[in-house]
Order: sequence, then C-alpha cells, then structure tokens
Amino acid sequence: MLKPYLFVDDTNAMGRGVFTRERIPAGTVVELSPVIVMSGDDRVHLDKTALHDYIFEWGKNRDKCCMALGLIPIYNHSYKSNCEYFMDYEDNTIMVKTVSVINKGEELFINYNGDWDDTTKLWFEAR
Repeated sequence: MLKPYLFVDDTNAMGRGVFTRERIPAGTVVELSPVIVMSGDDRVHLDKTALHDYIFEWGKNRDKCCMALGLIPIYNHSYKSNCEYFMDYEDNTIMVKTVSVINKGEELFINYNGDWDDTTKLWFEAR
C-alpha cells in the first residue's frame, strides 16, 4: 500500500526524497511495503556496496538485514522527522506513519535511528 499522492523528487541537499502532493494529517499510514529479508552473512557483502545506505537491520535480534521495497529506501533522515516507521518481523513489512501534519509539497522524513525523536548520532555522521 502506497498513498497515490506521494512522489519522489530531487532535494536541495540530500539527493532524492519523498514528497506529498496533498496535505497529510498526523497519524496517517502513508506506506506499507514488503521487505526482502537477508542473512547476517549477506549483510557483510552488502555493506561493501552502495546498498549499505539503503538496507535496514532486521529481526528481533537485529542479526539479519532487509531491503525494503516501495519508497521506503528513498525517505531521507531528520532528527525532527515528520514520520515514523514500524517493522513487522512476522509479515516482513515496514509501515510508515506520519507523526505530524505534512503540508502539500513538503518532504516526508524518517529518523534512521528507528524512533522518530531519537537524537543519537548516525553512522554516516561519523565519516
């Protein structure tokens, strides 16, 4: 499930991102996408590729990884994100839900730490 008003466009500083053609109320599920689950061994190989920045740790023990389908890999990070995501390890899906109102034309952001308000420094900021 992907809301039809979402689209991908270029951003000023982050490559591409996910935007909306309509105002979205807080608490709206905007995407529910399947994931492709891979082993920890696969992750070792993926970490050596450009896909490293697009995969998610997966599983209750975080010992696997996954590649999300849909627009999930295109959402950019913000410590003040306007969306949050939820992983369903049984159904192998990721859901994105708004945490605040998002106005027409605005970019949708998730917090790569997993919790929408987590301010822990990210791996790519240490580079």
